[in-house]
This record gives sequence, C-alpha cells and structure tokens, in this order.
Amino acid sequence: MRLSDRQIKKGECHMVQVAVLGHGVVGSGVVELLNKNSASIAKKAGKEIKLKRILDIREFPDSPYAGLFTKEFADILGDGEISVVAEVMGGVHPAYEFVKACLEAGKSVVTSNKELVAQKGAELLAVAREKDVNFLFEASVGGGIPIIRPIHQCLAANEIDEIAGILNGTTNFILTKMIKEGMAFDEALKMAQELGYAEANPSADVDGHDACRKICILASLAFGSHVYPENVPTRGITTLTAEDVQYADNAGCVIKLIGRAFKTEDGKVYAMVSPALIPKSSQLAGIDDVFNGILVRGDATGDVVFYGKGAGKLPTASAVVGDMVDCVKARGTIRSLQWEDSAENNVADYKTVSTTQYLCFQGENCEALCRDAFGTIQSLARKRRPADEFAFITSEMPEGKLEEITGKLQAKGLTLLSAIRKLDY
Repeated sequence: MRLSDRQIKKGECHMVQVAVLGHGVVGSGVVELLNKNSASIAKKAGKEIKLKRILDIREFPDSPYAGLFTKEFADILGDGEISVVAEVMGGVHPAYEFVKACLEAGKSVVTSNKELVAQKGAELLAVAREKDVNFLFEASVGGGIPIIRPIHQCLAANEIDEIAGILNGTTNFILTKMIKEGMAFDEALKMAQELGYAEANPSADVDGHDACRKICILASLAFGSHVYPENVPTRGITTLTAEDVQYADNAGCVIKLIGRAFKTEDGKVYAMVSPALIPKSSQLAGIDDVFNGILVRGDATGDVVFYGKGAGKLPTASAVVGDMVDCVKARGTIRSLQWEDSAENNVADYKTVSTTQYLCFQGENCEALCRDAFGTIQSLARKRRPADEFAFITSEMPEGKLEEITGKLQAKGLTLLSAIRKLDY
C-alpha cells in the first residue's frame, strides 16, 4: 500500500523513504552513511530511513546502489512515498527549482548548498513554512561543525551580539603556510591545489566568495532578516604578502580571513569578509590549516567558539544526514529556524563603522607624512625594511575617515602597499 506524505509526517509508519539529488563527493558520502550506519540512524530517528532514489545525470553501473539511480527529477518529485530529499548538487540552478518543487509538494528538503541558501534562503524557508515541512541546511556552513542548530536552538535564550569566524579552510591553509613557513601566496596556493584543498580555479575560496555566502547565512539566522551576498563587502587574500605577515607578527598578530556580522545601533546588519590582523591571544588565532572556527558572541553566554574541519566528504555528509534525521523526527516546521526576506537597505554602510587598520605606505618622506595625517599610531617594524617604507596601526575611527586620509596621502605621492583591518576577538 502506498503511504501518503501526511501519513508519513504523522508517524503512522515505521519507515521513511528518502532521495538524494546529486552523487558527487558529498552525495556519495550521504548515500554511504545512510547505508553503513542505518541501524544507529534508525534508532536516533525513531524510524528506519530507507534510500529510494538517487538523482544524477551520470551512469554508475558498478555502484552497489546502481538500481536506485535516475536521471529524471520527476521520478522523485512525483513519488508520494519519498518524504525527505537531500540536495547536494551545488550551484543555484537547477538546485533552486528542484528544492522549491519538492517543498511545494510537501517534501522536507535538507541541503549542503551554501550558494543556494545565501541567495534563496528566505524564500525557501517561507515555502517550507507554508507547506508545514522543513528546509534545513546545517551542512551549508562549517561542513560537519554544528553551528546552525546551536544558533537557533541551543543559544535561543541569547541575543546574538556578533558572529565572526574563519569560514574557509582553503584560505586558512594558505595563510597558515605563509605564517608558519614563510611561503609566498602563490607557492602556498599551489600546495593547496596539489593536496586537493583548492580547486583548479580557486576564486570562490581565495577571493572570499565562499566565506561571504557563509557569513550571509549566519547573519540572516542570527539577526532575522536575509543578508544577500551582493550587499556584503568582500575581499580575499590574493594581495597578501610575506611582508604583511612579518608586520602582523611585529604587532603581536596573525592574519586570518574573517567573515563577521553584527547588529548596528540603527538596527541594520553590518557584514564583511576580509583579511584581518587578529591578536595571537585570540581563540581564532590558533586555528590553523584546513580547520574552521566560528565565534558566536551572546549576551548571556559571552563568546562561544565552534571548531573543526569545515569541509570534506564524510564530515559534510554527516551534517546532511543529521538534518534528515531532524526532518523525520519533526512534527511540522521547526519554527526556530526562520528569517524574513529583507529590504534592500538592511545592510549597514561599512564606511560608518569604526575600526583600526594596519597600513603600509611607500614613498618619499613617508613616515613624517603618515604621522602628520593620522596622529596617534603604533609603528611596526620588519627585517630589511626599505627606508622609504612605513607600516603602522591606526587609532580607531570610522572606515570612511580612514579611506579619506589614505586617499589624501596617495594624492601627495605615497603608494599604499597594504590596508588590512585589525580586529579584537
């Protein structure tokens, strides 16, 4: 007898049938875990979770699951026995169309797709709420590191003041090599590619786009309105030099690529992705190699840091399957996992937010001009510093003011070699 989604949702059977969209690195990991750990998963879910279909356009004739593959999305969408779908295809299209169709058909969906959640999260959460199902995405930030669920459940008693973190393992590996082994950026990137940490085209990582999508998801959840990536100033690590690393060390800091977000006094969300000098005493400073670290600052808990590998086949698949278990256990939509769509002006202008910066200039009479322009500063040193080069950390001021002064110094003939924020976490 064919069970309806309504019967499955109400718990009138002891088995739930699921499907997986995509059989790449993460998708194959999800299939592996669902089968290898089926007994323990069933115990945690309270029901057997049976994989019925896998969608992929490729052939897998030698797979032990060869009989489950289909190239037709309609085979999954039209199957009333499938009540939970895992989307692990990546990209916005056709993932968005497939996910929305599943939700509208009354199927819960889980995803590891950070790009999809960052661009379409508010809309898909609204559809899930309307159909009384769930759209879950623990795996979209931090891979296997639990962070989404802790924010909307474990930390629910807190007002979240700020979120900041190392959200991309590839860039963190590159920076670790630059800091610990004195490598140049290009050399460290090549090593990351050889080890499989970076793609042949590494732009999404090294230009900061991956970290931007992740901080958008975290900010949207923490502050209740959708933060779109195109509204978040984003800078990667491609211009960082060995000299920057040396000056940072002289300041008692290390350089990390940081995604951060907080609520401003006027109710807007400040969000930013950029390299930053972080004091060596910080909990984030010691997070090295491909590991991620996410700091959540709550009014009741203070600082809480989540740490672990931010990617990888089985860590990410673990988070996907965990969300599938939550969908099976849920009675309708999980109401704490929600945010609303936003007005265009919900993100604060970064120029109005105060910060300190590490700046490095080069040119004739460089030090005197910089001291005259900025007043109180902390000068920095490094070995073999040219006489016409001067590096320092500014006092705190609005970023727009910093840019104004920097522009005036450039107009006087100085060359700006580096400008990196200094943050205290």
